[in-house]
Amino acid sequence: MPRGLMNIHKWCIEGGMQREPITPEGHERLKQELHRLKTKDRPAVSQQIAAAREHGDLKENAEYHAAREKQGLMEARIRDMEHLLALAQVIDHKKLKSDKVIFGSTVTVKDLNSGQSKKYQLVGRYETDVKSGKIPISSPIAKALIGKKCGESVAVQVPRGLQEFEITRIEFI
Repeated sequence: MPRGLMNIHKWCIEGGMQREPITPEGHERLKQELHRLKTKDRPAVSQQIAAAREHGDLKENAEYHAAREKQGLMEARIRDMEHLLALAQVIDHKKLKSDKVIFGSTVTVKDLNSGQSKKYQLVGRYETDVKSGKIPISSPIAKALIGKKCGESVAVQVPRGLQEFEITRIEFI
């Protein structure tokens, strides 16, 4: 396996901080959410606080306290988003080529118990969307699939019990 691909599968330690792999699409979504929080949501909450202040006594003003709590939660989310983006290691999965399952690959598997096919894309933990088949690289299923080739089978212990899959296709889409 080329040296660059080996680095994708291990957490990179840089300056004592763990880097988090993320696809370019996931990185862009995080950036857009942060931008929205800072440019739209933050000013809107500030306006809510200002409007609530005009209602008088702040000690018994439920609107004011609710707006301040919302502001605190939003500011925490902004700090979290900035931290996530600082730790992000963007890996363009569309440029990768491998005959093995790696970060960013879209894997079609056949559930050997039910016979049904399922498709998973292995992504970073901050872009997980199980409903659309995006599973974190740290999940049990992804860990079992990493490094395997088409035609290989894996057994994964999940909360429902042991699941067995056969890899039928590996794509970088």
